[in-house]
Amino acid sequence: MISYDFSNLKVLIVEKQEPMRSLLRRVLDEFGVGEVIDASSPEEGFNKFTKTRPDLVLIDWAPDFNGLDLVRKIRNDKTSIFPLVPIVMVTAYEETSHIHEALDSGMTEYLSKPLSANLLYQRISTVIENKHPFIRSKKFTGPDRRRKKENFNGQNRRITTEPTEMGYPA
Repeated sequence: MISYDFSNLKVLIVEKQEPMRSLLRRVLDEFGVGEVIDASSPEEGFNKFTKTRPDLVLIDWAPDFNGLDLVRKIRNDKTSIFPLVPIVMVTAYEETSHIHEALDSGMTEYLSKPLSANLLYQRISTVIENKHPFIRSKKFTGPDRRRKKENFNGQNRRITTEPTEMGYPA
C-alpha cells in the first residue's frame, strides 16, 4: 500500500455519535491529517462545510441521521462551495441496496461499520488513486457511478465535466 502525506489534508467528519467522531478524529490524527473538523448533525455539517471547504468529507448514515440528504445538499445546493469534494459514506448499512442508494445520492466511496484504521486508509487512498469523472445531469450530480471502464457512444451517453480550480465544472 502506498504511504501518503496527509499533512495538508482537511477532513470534515459528520457523525451522530461522539464516540465514533472521537475514534475517527484519533485515526485521522494518526494518519497525519493536517486538520480535522467535526459535526454532530447534517445541518451543522453543511454549515461547517461551507465555512471550511474541506478536502474530504466522512458522513454517517443511520436511523434518524440522514447523511444522504447532506450528500445531495453538498452536491446540488447553490450555496455549496465545493460540490466536487470526495465524500465517503461511513455507515452500518451493508446491504447492496443501501450502497446503490448512496451511490445514487452522489457519494464517492462507501465504508461499512465497524471499521478499522486500515479500511479507512484504503478508502482515502482509493479516493486519491481512482478519480472518477464528475457527472452533472438533471437527475444526478456526483462522481461517475460506473466502476467498469467501457466506452459508450449511444443515445444516452453521459457527458462528463472536469473540475476546475474552484471545483465547479467549466
